[in-house]
Amino acid sequence: MPIAYPSLASAVPCAATLLLLLGPATTLAGPPDPIAAGREKFVQCASCHGSDGRSTVIPQYPKIGGQSGPYVVNALKAYRDGRRQGTFAAVMAEVAKPLTDADIANLAAYVESLDGDAR
Repeated sequence: MPIAYPSLASAVPCAATLLLLLGPATTLAGPPDPIAAGREKFVQCASCHGSDGRSTVIPQYPKIGGQSGPYVVNALKAYRDGRRQGTFAAVMAEVAKPLTDADIANLAAYVESLDGDAR
């Protein structure tokens, strides 16, 4: 005897019912959290700047924890676009090249959220 699978047509009313029960303002995933998204991207930054943004790895690497969000956005975009020069510009350019504007905004939000008092 063949197995009967529900059709797509029967799934649509179920999804509509679920949306009615949840209400129009409810989303299953919720709005994206820029700090959480920035924390995920910061993993690649932590090897040089430290997990808290207060580098102890190499003394010449800047302590960025608590840095102003707009400053971080401007700096990362300048590195990404090849407009920023300096001692570590080549390293930073390679790190920043694959970052989207959204990635940079999220990283800036996370860096700004870090405690910068221990600089």
